[in-house]
Amino acid sequence: MGVVFTQCTSETPEEKLNRIHEGAITVDTHCDTPMALLNGDFDVAERNESPGSRVDFPRMKDGGLDAIFFAAFTGQKERTPENTQAAYEMANKMIEKTYEVCEQNSDVAEVATEPGDVIRLEKEGKRAIFIGMENGFPLGSELGRVEEFYNKGVRYVTLCHSSNNDICDSSTDKKGPEHDGLSDFGKQVVKEMNRLGMMIDVSHISDKSFYDVIELSKAPVIASHSSVRAIAHHNRNMTDHMIKTLAEHNGVIQICLLDDYIKDPDTTTVRYQKQKELREKFTQRDNLSDDEIAALRKEWRSLDEKYPKALPTVADCVDHIDHVVDLVGVDYVGIGSDFDGGGGLEDCADVSQFPNITAEMLKRGYTEEEINKVWGGNFLRVFNAVSELAE
Repeated sequence: MGVVFTQCTSETPEEKLNRIHEGAITVDTHCDTPMALLNGDFDVAERNESPGSRVDFPRMKDGGLDAIFFAAFTGQKERTPENTQAAYEMANKMIEKTYEVCEQNSDVAEVATEPGDVIRLEKEGKRAIFIGMENGFPLGSELGRVEEFYNKGVRYVTLCHSSNNDICDSSTDKKGPEHDGLSDFGKQVVKEMNRLGMMIDVSHISDKSFYDVIELSKAPVIASHSSVRAIAHHNRNMTDHMIKTLAEHNGVIQICLLDDYIKDPDTTTVRYQKQKELREKFTQRDNLSDDEIAALRKEWRSLDEKYPKALPTVADCVDHIDHVVDLVGVDYVGIGSDFDGGGGLEDCADVSQFPNITAEMLKRGYTEEEINKVWGGNFLRVFNAVSELAE
């Protein structure tokens, strides 16, 4: 009988990357793609190009992304009944359009509402499209709208955006705090979201608002798209103490891929000065028409062509993940890209390039189990906890 030789095979780095990334349940907790859905020129079922578009169904598949939160975003305007109603109607349009495009492409995507939907849809070869609401402005001061939006599939609300609203103070309102954190109405909103099993999103809110939420909420909370203030010193980012407090209450910070939240900007460039001028115009949005705001957005997008910016890299992004892991452990961090709302890195321009983040984590010695936690496990733990604590 002859000797039988067996050939030892080992994975190449590329094979290992593909196996681990494809094996992970990957969740991106924030994109602003619903704004584009209302644009008749955009088709989420077709492969589009960045930077004009960063999320669509084909590129989600290319990037091995299993689930994403489409945020129904409304900018903050003066809190008049007319403006509140307009924001309410706009949020509903985005939600309805999200359902519509998923129904039109039911072979590849489906609106999801429960944590378990991610795994079910992944097994069916579909992308799970969850719905969030960025800015509680459409709620106005009507508590009943929280349950109304929950029943429409909204599974988190970012309590405010760049300015104070009726719920709480913003981290970036130039007028400063109005409520000293959560308003009385905001406290009711937090309790109602707990009751329903809706996640409370603390991105954008002021530090005092954050601590008020933590003190009041019975359920863990999320920061759907925030980064580390110790690295990039933007008020939108979270301090080390906030991150520790979030972790102590079993929450999760989803690192945002927006340049100024990843790396402090170079304030000496022409690009920075032009951005500053446009931001000043945006602060006057209360007095602008929808057409004027649309023109400003177009002007903002044109900056990429006129004054190209050196963007941070995936390595810079993973520095934020490292910081959180070193501070509180690997169980409290994830990814919230803010794609189509400003997010985008030099080497992660859209969802198709998400494996580059996994590659960088592997390079730094993260294990498969740790990568699984960052890409979805940690967030889904919180999502499950919030759902289970619902009354």
